[in-house]
Amino acid sequence: MIQDTAHIEKRYLRFIKTISESEIVYALKNKNGFATSSSIHFEDDKGFPIGLICFWAEKAFAKSCIKEDWATYKVIKIHLSDFMENWCIGMENDGLLIGVEFDQNMFGYEAEPLETILDITTTLKTLGKDLIFKKFTSVTDLDQQVKEILE
Repeated sequence: MIQDTAHIEKRYLRFIKTISESEIVYALKNKNGFATSSSIHFEDDKGFPIGLICFWAEKAFAKSCIKEDWATYKVIKIHLSDFMENWCIGMENDGLLIGVEFDQNMFGYEAEPLETILDITTTLKTLGKDLIFKKFTSVTDLDQQVKEILE
């Protein structure tokens, strides 16, 4: 069953809103690392699908994906500030994408890490929230530095 783009984009927007409100992101991890997949939309310069690491806004949704290839994984919680300043920036540096809200059929949104940071900072500002970072002074500082990188 092919899910339409609008539905997957709505899941991404709900992910951004939910993690901005809860300040928690969920991932699946086992002894070998985190749950990954390959992009169906983006390729590297050699024509291979770009890798992605999957994340969810709700523990139950992440847990529902623990089956088949991911049967040995456990749900872990990541604080939003850590997700933004370490995961997203690290994934950008490593040339990886974010797999957002993948379902049991491996359908989900494929997000650029720096664009995801900007979507989160915009939502946090709308909510009047700031976060404590280790490498940035504020949400606004992170937002401005990411925008400079993207220019």
